[in-house]
Amino acid sequence: MDVQEISIFCESYIGPRSDIIKLIPNKVRRVLDIGCSIGELGKNLKGTRRVEVVGIELNEKMAAIAAEKLDQVITGDIEKIDLNDYFYPSYFDCIIFADILEHLKDPWRVLRKSVKFLADEGIIVASIPNVRHYTTILILAFGGYWPYRERGIHDRTHLRFFTLRNIKEMFQNAGLKIVRVERKYRIIERPHRYNRFSKYLAYPPFKDLLTFQYLIVAKKSP
Repeated sequence: MDVQEISIFCESYIGPRSDIIKLIPNKVRRVLDIGCSIGELGKNLKGTRRVEVVGIELNEKMAAIAAEKLDQVITGDIEKIDLNDYFYPSYFDCIIFADILEHLKDPWRVLRKSVKFLADEGIIVASIPNVRHYTTILILAFGGYWPYRERGIHDRTHLRFFTLRNIKEMFQNAGLKIVRVERKYRIIERPHRYNRFSKYLAYPPFKDLLTFQYLIVAKKSP
């Protein structure tokens, strides 16, 4: 995959994702990055600490690039891969779902089956777009259509859509307890200079409506 091919993917899919990395404790030693893309997140993580990073990636060209950066890359569909063929239970201290759950047919099942391979004191870190952003409501109510786009909340490749309540239910049903929730705010759904002011408008009644993306940290339920 050359530079031009990679450029069609937005930064959230191929970037180093420092927003994710800051949520991962220093004590973590084994990481599974599901939907690892070209491996930049794992490369960034390995550059700052001693850690084993395993990636799973559906796109063969991206997986080949990631394989040059990570300790191991499994090429295939996470919804079809049997993790028992590769790892023993409780192997990973951290499992990452960075903007991947919304692309799956059955994210509930994938999240549920991943818990088996999470250490008892391990964490799951996920980033998930918030379909309750006010732009969705306005476009549906006054535009009368669903805003299919090339990226963002309304990425045309998204198969599932989540609000914070949906996210909490999904994690709870997977046997996980959410221990931290962070929000990324945007006034305008796409990247824009005005978005820097969005956090100042995110008063309690409007927080969910201005949240573009949730960052979730969860542990196994007692």
